[in-house]
Parts: sequence; structure tokens; C-alpha cells
Amino acid sequence: MELFLFHSFLLLLPGAALLLYRHNPTFQYFCKVAFFNLWILAMATLLSPLVAFWGRSVENMKLLRAALRPLKHLCGIRMQVRGSEHLDIQGPYVIVCNHQASLDLLGMVEFIPDRCVPIAKRELLYLGTVGWACWLSGIIFIDRNRRDKAIQVMSQTARTMWSENLRVLIFPEGTRNQGRSMLPFKRGAFHLAVQAQVPIVPVVFSPYWDFFSSKEKKFTSGTCTIRVLPKVETQGLSPKDVPRLTDTVRQAMVDAIAEMSPSSPGEQQDKQPPLQCWAGAGQGPGRLEPEGNMARTRN
Repeated sequence: MELFLFHSFLLLLPGAALLLYRHNPTFQYFCKVAFFNLWILAMATLLSPLVAFWGRSVENMKLLRAALRPLKHLCGIRMQVRGSEHLDIQGPYVIVCNHQASLDLLGMVEFIPDRCVPIAKRELLYLGTVGWACWLSGIIFIDRNRRDKAIQVMSQTARTMWSENLRVLIFPEGTRNQGRSMLPFKRGAFHLAVQAQVPIVPVVFSPYWDFFSSKEKKFTSGTCTIRVLPKVETQGLSPKDVPRLTDTVRQAMVDAIAEMSPSSPGEQQDKQPPLQCWAGAGQGPGRLEPEGNMARTRN
């Protein structure tokens, strides 16, 4: 009798879990977050032995991106990329993005160009096969607790960008932020761009409020719009221009996010805000006019 009851319990358990998943948002949140992380762990574990034969290379990022792309469908997230033509730049450049949550990974694999790697905190390196896969894919790690080491890594990156035709992605907020406004920017990304004399390409993710919130334990289906803004040139700039450059790029990103927010009146997603840029040291700010309204939607 006890064995019969135990087997009955096992048979009823999947159905009960399914009902709970459909009708309890908190349970659904934890299930989808667990699945999200397990997928990343599984893909990293499967890919690490394969890419280890080729050694550490930025070209391995293509495999990581391919492994992560199906995850958006499994999580019920639709990604729309607009302004991707602004990434069609020959040579190295720095991409700066707002950072909301781990879901940013789903957007990153949609728009980052070839030979592009993120700069990540060093703690990620110690996450088992995930850290190993990231290292093999050429991701650059910095120790945020040791400023001298971080500066050294950034200086080396500035040289590597030209010698290896490397593009670098950085989250200038420095940490995840699901608030209604962006955090103040750290200046490392802008010092890097000025030191390497490469353009900055701002990228903004629309807020996840409608479908994801770690605070409210909400994870449903939804759409994220990613807007690539026109590049900002840094050629001729010096370190003294970095504060102004940082503020200008941040303001353009704040304006773009405000237009993309669900609470904003009207839809203005096809409009690109103009960015200020400098043609060279000692010159006044000019205007970088937005390019065409070409948009690419990825499902």
C-alpha cells in the first residue's frame, strides 16, 4: 500500500509542478532562472573541451553566441535590434551598454560583432566550466578591487585592440541595475577608447519591467528592444576630455532609454538621438547626426 501511494505521488508530482508553474508567478520565476543558469552551465561544460583544442581565442566567441541564441526562445523573450548598421565599422571600437540583469546575455549575442569580447569582473573566472569557457573565448577579466591591476589590464587592452583588430564591450555602470535611471558611469571604458583612439558605440537595452524583475520575482514572456546609437569619435581627444565624453554618452543613452520605456507616451523607437562628439583636441563639440532609420528585428 505504501509503495502504491509513493508511486501515485511520483505520478502526480509533475502535474502539480506544472499547475504551480502556470499559476504561481514566484514559482515560475525560480524555475526559469534555474533553467537559464543550468543552460549556460551545460553549454559551457559541453563547449569547453572542444574550444580547448584551439586554445584561447576571440574566435571562440562565435561558438558561445551560437550556444546561447536558442535560450531566448526557451525563455519566451523576443529581441529586436535597431540601428545595427552603426556597428558596421572597420577596425576596433568600444561598445558601452546599460546593464540590467543576466538576461543581457540574450541581447549581447544578438548584436555583438565578430572579434568582440566583453570586459568582465575577475570573479567570473572562478565559476567552474563557465569561467573556463569565458577565458577560452578571449573575455578580458579585471580585478575591480585592485585599481593598479585594472589600469594595467586596460592599457594592455588598448594596445591589443589595434594589434588584433579587437572590439571590446563594457558595462560602464559597473554593476547590474534594474532601477528607473542609469547609475553614474565609471570612466574606464572612456579612458580605454581615448587611449586607443577608437570610436565609442553606445548601445541601450529597453527596460525589462514588463516581463522580468528579480525584486518582484517576475519572469514572463516579453520583448526587449536593443538600440545601437551612432558612434562617437575619440580621435584627437586626451584624458582631460574623458569626463565630458562620459557625460555626453551617458546623457544620450539616458534619453534613448526614456524613449524606449513602456511608460513613455508614444512610440519613438525609430528615432536616433544625436550625440555630441569632438573632431579633435581643442575643438568645440560638434553634432553627430543620426544615420538612416534602418532597423533589424531578430526573432
